[in-house]
Amino acid sequence: MAATDPFSATEKAPRLRSIIPVLGVTQILAWGSSYYLLAVLAKPIAGDTGWSLAWIVGGLSLGLLVAGIVSPRVGDSIQRFGGRLVLATSAVFLALGLIGLALSPNLPLYIVSWLVLGVGMGAGLYDAAFATLGRLYGQRARTAIATLTLFGGFASTVCWPLSAMLVSEFGWRNACLIYAAIHLAILLPLYIFALPKERKRDIYGNIPATLEEGSAVSGRMPTGSRLLFVLIALVITVSSMISALISVHLLTILQAREIALAAAVALGAVVGPAQVGARAIEMAISRFHHPIWTKLASTVFVATGVGLLWSEFPIIAAALIFYGAGIGIESIARGTLPLAVFGEHPYASIMGRIAMPSLVMQAASPSLGALLIDVFGADGALAALLAIAVVNVALVSALYLILLTHGHV
Repeated sequence: MAATDPFSATEKAPRLRSIIPVLGVTQILAWGSSYYLLAVLAKPIAGDTGWSLAWIVGGLSLGLLVAGIVSPRVGDSIQRFGGRLVLATSAVFLALGLIGLALSPNLPLYIVSWLVLGVGMGAGLYDAAFATLGRLYGQRARTAIATLTLFGGFASTVCWPLSAMLVSEFGWRNACLIYAAIHLAILLPLYIFALPKERKRDIYGNIPATLEEGSAVSGRMPTGSRLLFVLIALVITVSSMISALISVHLLTILQAREIALAAAVALGAVVGPAQVGARAIEMAISRFHHPIWTKLASTVFVATGVGLLWSEFPIIAAALIFYGAGIGIESIARGTLPLAVFGEHPYASIMGRIAMPSLVMQAASPSLGALLIDVFGADGALAALLAIAVVNVALVSALYLILLTHGHV
């Protein structure tokens, strides 16, 4: 451990106190200027250019697809070099993509700009930040990851009003340019000067195969580690698909209940505080339990929330609180469960591989949700999501039993 860890325990504590606020601020701005950007800019772009709204929003889906494709390479790069270089590179790609959006004279170049943004998202959002913390702090990264998700929970709260103000004052193209300048003038220097330069490390080529060797991860790994890897990747991917689909179509689902748009928006606003509140509670109690319990709780809460929505439970806010709490602590489980199971040494590479199917499904979820609603209606779509959510609870329960069998819980 000492041979591969560039920082001693006494050196890590002050660095942790300085690094978490830096990554927290950069995560808010990175999410707000990429994943959450079109929530505010889509209609202004369509009104100004006349481009199809479906294609405008589709740019984000294509960007997420690219983020998934590059994520294994991102994880390997963080495993080898540390997060400083990778996160700094993400700021450059996000800036270039935003500049491309601002200067796009036509739809094809607009789409290409989103592909560039996709590289930045793959190298700069949660998975890359989690991998960076895991490489720096090992098992001590669990608290840091949970804290970082608290910052990330405010991305839309901070950046939606900021984006609306920028569009109102300067237009959507200049709003993109201002965000690009923020990446180059603020985020890039923060990554370069606030994050430590780490020693180069070896990476493991085929992660699941290497894990089965036993000596590669924390000195011991249970038999069947390939199954563990697949199960963890699967339950995280399913969770990401459900949350991405509902986040895009929640207002449509609520309005199908004959709820007025203003009331639907007010109800939807319950989700954000529920996420942050659940994350705060998880942080307070995390030292008392294994992350598999966080993952199990998140899937149960999501299934409960979706089930209450489907059953037309009269207190809709209660359904959304369950759902919001579930997706809130899911973000924590996404980073902490692989760390607890596989250890710190291959963690960054594993996170890159787990992120790939998750991001691809997030890219496909808006279209999948639209198809389900068109074919089966809002009730049918909720029924399908409930079935998927219940299956995910069963998968996480099976994962728990496997971990318990091999002494990991």
